[in-house]
Amino acid sequence: MHLVACIILISGCSKDLDLKYHDIEPLTVIEAELTPEGSHIAITLTTPMDEPMDRTRLTDATVRIHDLTSGIIYDLVADNEGYFTDPTPGIPNHDYMVIIERGGNVYEARTHMYPPTEIVSLEFNWINMPYDQVAVLQAQYLDNPDEDQQCYWIKLYRNGKIYSWQEQDDRGATDGTATFFTMTSRRDTDEEDDDTVLFDGDVMTCTVTQISREMHDYLEALQNDSNGPALFTGPRVLGYFLASSPASRSITFHPDLIPEYK
Repeated sequence: MHLVACIILISGCSKDLDLKYHDIEPLTVIEAELTPEGSHIAITLTTPMDEPMDRTRLTDATVRIHDLTSGIIYDLVADNEGYFTDPTPGIPNHDYMVIIERGGNVYEARTHMYPPTEIVSLEFNWINMPYDQVAVLQAQYLDNPDEDQQCYWIKLYRNGKIYSWQEQDDRGATDGTATFFTMTSRRDTDEEDDDTVLFDGDVMTCTVTQISREMHDYLEALQNDSNGPALFTGPRVLGYFLASSPASRSITFHPDLIPEYK
């Protein structure tokens, strides 16, 4: 395995992927996902960046998913946590639209559900930095060499809770394999930040999801302190609609067993 010379740090997020939006007057935020396990949609309001994140979910809406490929339309129901859900599985290579009606407004977004990729390797390596050794986590996953500009959303979880995430495209892919890597924990955990420290036995799970270029640009904008491009039609609203087939792989952190990168 080869690590490229430049390490890309990715922004840490708290549990539930608390995507923070640039400070504006409160707007509706729709975070909608469809997977082979069904639909999961949260409707909230933006929170000023200098205030604690408000995760109160709004349930005064009508939410539907339209499978544009099969023609099937189904309604989602709010659960006891305020999420709109439905167990109908998403089907790879189908096109979908979400329709949300709230307060007399209608919001719509379309997306394509890409088939899953495969994570072929996941490993740690110690690298030497001027201040300490740092554990770099590297994942390699399959990328179709016959298609250009494929995009991905990579999420890392520590013991089941979100650790960090990053969008990525396939410009660095070689022979049908793309590589993602990030710095994690220092060897001297006493000097490490609580948000990034790893301890012996921690389980790190990596998920890789192919996404559209529009979704990639939206995530990139969030990383750069912008609210991103509009992904919904209708009155101004923030958020996204993602139909995805995530691939997943886990590794247990054992610092004494990690090799040094040379």
